[in-house]
Amino acid sequence: MIFVAASALWVSASAGNVQIQVLDRDGKPVPEAVVVVYPGTTGGTPPSLLQANPTIEQERMRFVPAVTVVEPGATVRFTNQDRWDHHVRGAAAGLAAAAANSGFELRLAGKADGKPGNSFEVKLDTPGVVLLSCHLHGSMRGHVFVTDSGWTLKTDADGIARFAGVPDGAAQVRVWHAEQLVDLPRKALNVVPGPVLDTVQLSVVPRVRRAPPAAPSTAPGGPTGGYSQGPAGASLEQVAHRH
Repeated sequence: MIFVAASALWVSASAGNVQIQVLDRDGKPVPEAVVVVYPGTTGGTPPSLLQANPTIEQERMRFVPAVTVVEPGATVRFTNQDRWDHHVRGAAAGLAAAAANSGFELRLAGKADGKPGNSFEVKLDTPGVVLLSCHLHGSMRGHVFVTDSGWTLKTDADGIARFAGVPDGAAQVRVWHAEQLVDLPRKALNVVPGPVLDTVQLSVVPRVRRAPPAAPSTAPGGPTGGYSQGPAGASLEQVAHRH
């Protein structure tokens, strides 16, 4: 049983560890959920598990990974590994979507045989959720979660996020998932010496991600045709530059 295995891990955890398990509406573990801990006191060292400059691949009509977590100021590289062209549009999700200068747009030409994929880099300075899409392929969706706390992780295959050395005292936990359209309220947590275990349950059952489609037998550029590589637009807060 998953819960038995998780309990064994929790019992063996060292003092100061906080472990949050995210469950769906039916009580099953949810991987790829974002868990944010807000300690009520200063001190401690946040986990250094977030990449400063991660890469998001466009591969077989998908953003890979589907969810990327970064801290403000991180530079995210988008690389097109497909033989056909892609478009990258980043827009603030939720109520912030109407804010001015909240998005970016890029064009990435298809990858030529024997050459590396075309790339662009985008600097993300403002905390929030960025929805990724492609104008050319409407089924492509991804997210970048720009966190406002260094204590941020994605859940693993068992739906668990594990934080070591969280400062003792009152804290709050936020859980975000792309399919949880109504944000869950933050949950109060009391961090004490020893393992701290808690669960957060979503009000939805996330869909299982389908296998990627087979690569179409078309020339580079795909059925929509090709276009030159270059930025279509950029914001003051999220600056795209050619790499």
